[in-house]
Amino acid sequence: MAVWIQAQQLQGDALHQMQSLYGQHFPIEVRHYLSQWIEGQLWDAIDLENPQEEFKAKRMLEGLIQELQNKAEHQVGEDGFLLKIKLGHYASQLKSTYDRCPLELVRCIKHILYTEQRLVREATNSSSPVGSMMDSMSHKYQQINQAFEELRLLTQDTENDLRKLQHNQEYFIIQYQESLRIQAQLSSLASLPPADRQLREPALLSKRATVEAWLTREANTLQKYRLDLAEKHQKTLQLLRKQQTVILEDELLQWKRRQQLAGNGAPPEGGLDILQSWCEKLAETTWLNRQQIRRAEHLRQQLPIPGPIEELLNDLNSTVTDIISALVTSTFIIEKQPPQVLKTQTKFVATVRLLVGGKLNVHMNPPQVKATIISEQQAKALLKNESTRNDSSGEILNNNCVMEYHQTTGTLSAHFRNMSLKRIKRSDRRGAESVTEEKFTILFESQFSVAGNELVFQVKTLSLPVVVIVHGSQDNNATATVLWDNAFAEPGRVPFLVPDKVLWPQLCEALNMKYKAEVQSKRGLSDENLMFLATKAFSSNPESDCRNMTMTWSQFNRESLPNRNFTFWQWFDGVMELTKKHLKPHWNDGAILGFVNKQQAQDMLLSKPNGTFLLRFSDSEIGGITIAWVAENPNKAGERMVWNLMPYTTKDFSIRSLADRISDLNHLLFLYPDRPKDDVFAKYYTPPLSKAVDGYVKPQIKQVVPEFATANHDAASGNPTYMDHGASPAPLSHPHSYAIYPPMSDSMLDGEGEFDLDDTMDVARHVEELLRRPMDSQWSGPQS
Repeated sequence: MAVWIQAQQLQGDALHQMQSLYGQHFPIEVRHYLSQWIEGQLWDAIDLENPQEEFKAKRMLEGLIQELQNKAEHQVGEDGFLLKIKLGHYASQLKSTYDRCPLELVRCIKHILYTEQRLVREATNSSSPVGSMMDSMSHKYQQINQAFEELRLLTQDTENDLRKLQHNQEYFIIQYQESLRIQAQLSSLASLPPADRQLREPALLSKRATVEAWLTREANTLQKYRLDLAEKHQKTLQLLRKQQTVILEDELLQWKRRQQLAGNGAPPEGGLDILQSWCEKLAETTWLNRQQIRRAEHLRQQLPIPGPIEELLNDLNSTVTDIISALVTSTFIIEKQPPQVLKTQTKFVATVRLLVGGKLNVHMNPPQVKATIISEQQAKALLKNESTRNDSSGEILNNNCVMEYHQTTGTLSAHFRNMSLKRIKRSDRRGAESVTEEKFTILFESQFSVAGNELVFQVKTLSLPVVVIVHGSQDNNATATVLWDNAFAEPGRVPFLVPDKVLWPQLCEALNMKYKAEVQSKRGLSDENLMFLATKAFSSNPESDCRNMTMTWSQFNRESLPNRNFTFWQWFDGVMELTKKHLKPHWNDGAILGFVNKQQAQDMLLSKPNGTFLLRFSDSEIGGITIAWVAENPNKAGERMVWNLMPYTTKDFSIRSLADRISDLNHLLFLYPDRPKDDVFAKYYTPPLSKAVDGYVKPQIKQVVPEFATANHDAASGNPTYMDHGASPAPLSHPHSYAIYPPMSDSMLDGEGEFDLDDTMDVARHVEELLRRPMDSQWSGPQS
């Protein structure tokens, strides 16, 4: 309801735009009286591209109608009686309109809500100090709208001139016919007697001279009118071409660039409603001028007058055709890109849209769109207008789709819902290039005509680069190729060239964008995190200035890091995957420092009390995180040291969560710098298991570090809540402790003071296995 309240405060053009959203397809009264209900529904939860979602849309329609009927029933009084009838009528009208196509109702309401929110946001930003970017955008939109107003006035002016020219020409033809009639009369005098001829001839000759003089003057005037009109059309087309350049080469290209960056996690590219409205205005204005030029050409043919006008009109006709052709071919775009990492034998979707389709009535004869996968070389040849002999680099199933017109939103689009790449044909690779560096693209093409086949257009558009994989193990490296391409592609490039090296700050921006999107967090990479990554990438002193350093593609994802068997990207991607799947809340809480090496962790912890710990990503393992903590050195009294647990991975967290593992380790007391661990992690602990049911005890796994294991009893019951066994166990204080597995005399610490997590988890799994055995055999062992 808050949006509707603000929408009612709109003024001027914004209010007009808001009002234009409503009509018989969705009355504004329904929006007003059901505003709270409408804004409270989860419209975005319905996927318009999925026909199986129709039942959800049906429920929304039924709910809307029910709300309308309830609202109508509660109306009282004289005014209420009229409103009751009106709301009841709207309920019947909406049911009749959308009963067979409930998804269209959802599409309509989503469009209305999105546009209202945009209009309110723009109005709010224009009246508040929200930075110069919004002001600049508002100024740009104002300039575009002013240019459209100028074009409208110019087109109206030429229309008036054309009508005047037509009127004058029609009168000229009448006078010309009069001249012919006079000439015919003069010719007929030859058959008359000389006396009669002399009597009538002077008057006819005088009249003929007068008419011919007028025709000569008027012919010159008409010629001038024609030339003036042609010059005005030239001016209009120049402004039209300039406006089209701003919209297609600035605004639309920026939208496409935002769409590409969204593939790396940037904010969504935004809707196409404003762009479509601009393109439709271009189409309408261009078409009106084209019709005027053709009418001027028709007038010239009707009354040929020697002069340069014929050539001028030919040039104008050619120019206006070029303008409309460029508009149509440029506004055939991909609204929803296919996945850029495309796995064979896997369903995928895409949507293409013609922004001027509704205005040019293309939907009257709905065109079909075909999708084909082509290689980088084939894409280059296509853009050079070289024949590719209809070659493709693979076979896509369900690759044909008819464009549909949506009346409520005025959009013409084709939704490919069930495409699948059956096979792929790879080209010969260059040098060290791997299959996950080979780029393809999906070519969408169609053909349609406008104005009764008067103009026929063949349109084509290429998707963003696609990397084809056949196995999930290739996803990591394929994503690296896509990220590099999306981040560093130059506008108007030759497919699909990207720089081989980039400045480190540019790469940092791309990595930060990707990280926040993957982890779905507002907490991005700090300057300290990026400095750590620079140290890892360049093996350089973290104090050095990295702003002018460059990183090559080979350093990014071809060459392994020093003393490792994985690349920089593979390590970074592993961190993102682990955080996304298991550590997201802890990262968002700021509990994970993450990007800290072992030496930094030691320096930080040694200045803190014993039991202080931090979480850092493993240097040596992809997708690993370790706990480092400070404690006494058991081999040297009075000396403290920093311990590092063997890294946890996704496999470990699928068994027991990070919070529960930290809870298990009683020697961990404070999260660096000084936060009690329960204050940070308690809300994520798994609740205690319920008591035994029907004589069965549920097993529980506990993480133990043998050298730091202590007895942990359930104070309420007096029984151990679980059993653990350290490397050097101390006697448990409770008499009912059971020897489930033999004590281990050897330490689980490696030479660098890191615990072998696999060994400790093997013990835990052994406990779990034993606890699953029948009760009699499980507890038949001797009690200690």
